[in-house]
Amino acid sequence: MTINDINKTINLELIGLDGNAFALTGAFSRQARREKWTPEEINTVLDECQSGDYDHLLRTLMNFCGDEIGVDN
Repeated sequence: MTINDINKTINLELIGLDGNAFALTGAFSRQARREKWTPEEINTVLDECQSGDYDHLLRTLMNFCGDEIGVDN
């Protein structure tokens, strides 16, 4: 599975969360599990988060947390 195979989002607002990378990815993982994502889908997103710097992590998570804040990619 690649990151492009995942075409869904979770209901999670990143604004207001602890900005620590571990806290953000943990919040994503917990919410994705609650919303019945498969472990493979979650791990694919987390692997992509870890493939770059902190800004890449944030952009990746924002892409899978809906479009509530109007982020430019």
